[in-house]
Amino acid sequence: MKNQTIRTITIISDLILINLAFAFAYLVRYRWQWFYPIQFDEPYSDYLGQQAILTLLLILTFSQNRVWQRRRGETWIDEMARIVWATAAGIALMMAVTFFLQPSPFSRLLIFWALLFIITFVGLGRWLRRFILSVLYRRGVRVDRVLVVGSGEAGRGVIRTLLARPDIGYQVVGYLDDGSSENNIGLGRIPHLGTWENLDQILREQPNLHTVFIALPGEMHQPILTMLRLCLRHGVRAQVVPDLLQLSLNRVEFNNMAGIPMLSVRDVHISRTGLLLKRVLDLAVVALLALPTLLAMAIIALIIRLDSPGPIFYAAERVGKGGKTFNMIKFRSMVVGAERQKAALLAFNEASGPVFKIKDDPRMTRVGRVLRRLSLDELPQIVNVARGEMSLVGPRPPLREEVAQYKPWHRQRLAVVGGLTGLWQISGRSDLTFDESCLLDIYYIENWSLALDVRILVQTIPHVLFGRGAY
Repeated sequence: MKNQTIRTITIISDLILINLAFAFAYLVRYRWQWFYPIQFDEPYSDYLGQQAILTLLLILTFSQNRVWQRRRGETWIDEMARIVWATAAGIALMMAVTFFLQPSPFSRLLIFWALLFIITFVGLGRWLRRFILSVLYRRGVRVDRVLVVGSGEAGRGVIRTLLARPDIGYQVVGYLDDGSSENNIGLGRIPHLGTWENLDQILREQPNLHTVFIALPGEMHQPILTMLRLCLRHGVRAQVVPDLLQLSLNRVEFNNMAGIPMLSVRDVHISRTGLLLKRVLDLAVVALLALPTLLAMAIIALIIRLDSPGPIFYAAERVGKGGKTFNMIKFRSMVVGAERQKAALLAFNEASGPVFKIKDDPRMTRVGRVLRRLSLDELPQIVNVARGEMSLVGPRPPLREEVAQYKPWHRQRLAVVGGLTGLWQISGRSDLTFDESCLLDIYYIENWSLALDVRILVQTIPHVLFGRGAY
């Protein structure tokens, strides 16, 4: 769905909701008489003129405050802030107009109700629009095709945002590197199409491109200008991502020292308050699910014991926050001695990067396949969460041998405690490449909020039940 179409529909729906809100305010004031009963009645037709004036004033204030300008990636709260400000400005102008015109009848309480209901109705309308667009975009309907130029930190920052936020409505057709040593990031769903010098050819071969995100190092000033001209010639929108010393914008802090602008770099981490809230959420969920989880674990333990010889649990050393190791507990899903057979199966590895995974791993037991499919083998990790070694949501804790093969930017995912689930879980699980999982983990760390944790937990449920990307 194109931006102009969305804008037109939004304007029409807002105007309808504004007038419905005014009519509802009339009902509350004169029919239902909330809070301030009166003995007389005023016909609704006497207020039609004031309704028309208020609608015109709100068109003016909504336009001036860019309420109808869609900003991709903007939160609903930020959008609501503009709606509240523009509505309050419109109501203030309405009060000024009525002061001079002195219409009869006139009710200040009705105008107050109109203010509340316009904000509520328009806000709910925007939430519904977001929900509908999110569903369409996640299914690939009416998305805008984009190209990313750059494979450094800035380019990876753009790509990880687009991977983590399919609701924004962009579909990445590929990326071009900047000619550095780290050319191919290793993205399965986003093909590597060459270097920035191939942009002219790509623009000719991809006639339906909507946007080109240029995320190249700052010293490549002339190539950036060349690419901007190419995009203009081909009628493609171009957006330049600030390099800022090849740092993610989420790591840059802007300060003012007596009028002198300053840039500083902060570590990627979650604040102490955030960590406390995250820990409270972990313990609350663990306490809530403790009894049913223990009952399910007892049944699974019995089934494992009857299915194959060997221990019920399997403790694997994993690397947690800051490189600290711990033993992650799982139900055993493989035959005894599976680790000794790993070397003979390396040639069949289906995962990218340092991760080892085989879809039909011959070491898996019959019960183990079912447990892996439904992620039930991970239930004992509730103990790790209770101990504080893991969290419900976070990057997947890696093996020590995997960390040894990390590139420098991969290590950013070790800045927080690992989790049972995360963006990698709800975005494809084992179907993702290793670099894609890392990009999603870094996005999660840089954009953490309690609401994000809750959203990931809720979205994990259908992914686990249907076993998407699990093996």
